[in-house]
Amino acid sequence: MSAYARARHIVVSAGAALALALWLTPAASPAEPVDVELVLAVDVSLSMSPAELEIQRHGYAAALTHDNVLKAIADGAYGKIAVTYMEWAGTTWQRVVVPWTVIANRADAERVVAQLNARPPDSARRTSISGALSFGSDLFAESGFKGTKRVIDVSGDGPNNQGAPVTFTRDEVVRQGITINGLPLMTRGGFSGAFDVENLDRYYSDCVIGGPGAFMIPVNDWTQFPEAIRRKLVLELADAASPQWAAEEAAHPPVVLADDGPAADCLAGEKMWRNRGWGVP
Repeated sequence: MSAYARARHIVVSAGAALALALWLTPAASPAEPVDVELVLAVDVSLSMSPAELEIQRHGYAAALTHDNVLKAIADGAYGKIAVTYMEWAGTTWQRVVVPWTVIANRADAERVVAQLNARPPDSARRTSISGALSFGSDLFAESGFKGTKRVIDVSGDGPNNQGAPVTFTRDEVVRQGITINGLPLMTRGGFSGAFDVENLDRYYSDCVIGGPGAFMIPVNDWTQFPEAIRRKLVLELADAASPQWAAEEAAHPPVVLADDGPAADCLAGEKMWRNRGWGVP
């Protein structure tokens, strides 16, 4: 066989092998459509006391199984959402507690709650909202779902004090078509005080939330937490033109939108941490 013939035989054989391999490789499954892909990103930094960590867990569990939330899910175009629950603290401390799970009915929601209750929440040092947002945005790539909208729902009781500036990460996440909603916890407990900021709700409004229709709901007392979570989920899951969305708006004070009010210092947490040994507020 000539050199040309041998080369041609090798090329043809390689092409046939490649074609066979592609034919034998199963096609990638299409992403399952859902109304919303929702990342619940929950602060477990040391500024949260053990009792407050439990209140958070119980609040989310109660909200996910609430009739109003389940109705908001059922009224969607697909009648189902995909949700994952993660806890976060410092730059490198993020934990997925509930992996991506479909909720279409009460039984689905109760399965999520069972996973939430399977082990107590952990806790860790520092507060990196930017780390939580970056980690949360990466979770969408592995969800296996295709939502009409993608939302990160971030709750926390203090400003970013570690990692990238929160506005930088927020803008990167929003450019991916992800909406960030906020739940600033303006309560006082745990190891707080020195690193609290005044008007944490304004900080969240100006520095954390972003994207189409972004909003936040402040919590001034832990007794408000279960209702705030429930209402927030309804507003995230129900269509803005739906009667249920309008009823939530009519029954409660208005939410604070992303472009509302004067600017906050988005590096307040980093400055307080840097100056922590100098007695400078």
